[in-house]
Amino acid sequence: MNNSHKQRPFHLAICVHDLKIARNFYSQTLGFNEGRSGESWVDFNFYGHQLVIHETKELTKSTKNLVDGHGVPIPHFGVILNMEDWNIFKKKIVSQKIKFIIEPYIRFKDTAGEQATMFFLDPSGNALEFKSFKNLNNLFAS
Repeated sequence: MNNSHKQRPFHLAICVHDLKIARNFYSQTLGFNEGRSGESWVDFNFYGHQLVIHETKELTKSTKNLVDGHGVPIPHFGVILNMEDWNIFKKKIVSQKIKFIIEPYIRFKDTAGEQATMFFLDPSGNALEFKSFKNLNNLFAS
C-alpha cells in the first residue's frame, strides 16, 4: 500500500459508562465540538478526526507499559499538536484541575523522538495522550 497519500481523518469509537458525564467532559472540559448523536452515542470533532463515545456497561480493561520511565496506559489514544497548541492545551487542562496519569513533560530529550507529552483519563477511564514533537519530521524516525 502506498503511504504517500494525503492525510485522512481517522474514526475512533470508545466506550463510556455514562453518556451525559462523558459528553460534558469532551465538550465542556476539553472543548471539542459535538456532531451527530443518538440515544447512546455522540460524535465529536477531535482535531479534525471523528471521535465517537458509546455508552455501554462493559468498559475496556487497561494495563501499563514502561516508556521513558513512566507507566504508559494501554490502550490510549490522542493527537499530535504543534508545540504552541500543545502548550495552550496544557494550560487549559491544568486550569481544569484534571488529574494526570503522566504530568506534562519532555521525553526522549535530545533524541530524534524528543516530544512533549501528557496523559490523563476521561470519566470512564479511557486514557488520552496529547503530545507535540520538537521536530514533526521525526514522527516516524527510528
